[in-house]
Amino acid sequence: MVNASGLLGVFILARHGDRLEFFQDPLTYNPSQTLLTPLGTVEEAALGNLLQDTYLQHSSPSAIDGIAFPVANLDQLLIRADAAGEGSTILSSVGALLSGLFPPTADFNITLANGTTVIGAGGGTQFLPVESVEPDEDISLNSFTSCPNFDLHTSEFYKSSVFKEEAATATPFLSALAPFLDGRSTDFINMFNIFDFVNVNNIHNATFHNALPATFVEQAYGFANFHEDGVFSDSPPDGIGNVAIRTILPSIFTSLQRIANSSDPLKLALDGISYKPFISFFNLTAASADVAGTGTPEPLFGIVDYASSIALEVIAPSGSSTEPFLTFKFKNGTSDSSFHPVTLGVFGANATSVPLSTFVNQLQQIAFALARTDVAEAGDTEYIGRPSTVMETYAENGILEEGIETRV
Repeated sequence: MVNASGLLGVFILARHGDRLEFFQDPLTYNPSQTLLTPLGTVEEAALGNLLQDTYLQHSSPSAIDGIAFPVANLDQLLIRADAAGEGSTILSSVGALLSGLFPPTADFNITLANGTTVIGAGGGTQFLPVESVEPDEDISLNSFTSCPNFDLHTSEFYKSSVFKEEAATATPFLSALAPFLDGRSTDFINMFNIFDFVNVNNIHNATFHNALPATFVEQAYGFANFHEDGVFSDSPPDGIGNVAIRTILPSIFTSLQRIANSSDPLKLALDGISYKPFISFFNLTAASADVAGTGTPEPLFGIVDYASSIALEVIAPSGSSTEPFLTFKFKNGTSDSSFHPVTLGVFGANATSVPLSTFVNQLQQIAFALARTDVAEAGDTEYIGRPSTVMETYAENGILEEGIETRV
């Protein structure tokens, strides 16, 4: 029996951990490959351990009702990882996160016919399955590359007066930073790559770290936040700048509704992603949180730290309510010791909880949903979500690019 005030389950968005340098074409966001570092695995395992303490440990006041632990029930889990732009980095990160979420346990054992009890390899490591979301089959976690209208949106942002003003403000800093960039372009259009080079080398290159002025990482981060927030957000909710989260929304809806359905075993769903959908989610929902501990929530925007996470909690009906409701939490990387309640301003000025149906009904109006059959073989595509309009909406927003099957 579910407690009337119990947590039915949770949907989690998690950013990957520390990685090597990562270059993105600033005009198209076509990426280079990169690799998760040992530090990144530690960060992700720490996030997994915090999620375990919060949602899996039966002694936790916020434990998911009926969740199996320490041995996982695979029917209760749905774990996915973006396998697009950053190569294996996100997939590897999710594996590391799971090592902290469900660590090795002697309870993962089996007794054989001859009476011998065998504990799983690695002291009881469970090797939980992860769905690798491949971009040639499913664009939902990486919908912004090879997308003509997203490229146009990016180009228009670079032409805007606000971008040019920020670029002018950044010019003295970029001139001072240039000697540390090993010949890389200091054009403000390249600001993400500038920040990424500085950040990665500040973490991993002792000579660079010792030579770089103390304020330069934070300054580069501030300008990169402005840059990426402008690229991965949009003023109208249905704007193409928000596409990074708009294509994830349908799977979020499905997971939340499954969790709320008492006849469905799902209790924990997790998507391993890059930083981009976080930016779009913050913008689309007008999210704010008291991350700094000042007592006053501040708007969330920009590039989240490695191993950051958003949790959407599904709470059982209570009092006079007849339907589940959602609460929202955010944790900004490993330097942030706990999750913080999030207000989603799009649902009201102080909306820290929202009925599940309200969340779905309001946001599904701007969600992209797509399920593919083999277009090349069958010459047809099956659409889900908003069946009568999804195909047209994709076309109108430039997600249909000639010759790019993943943009159908």
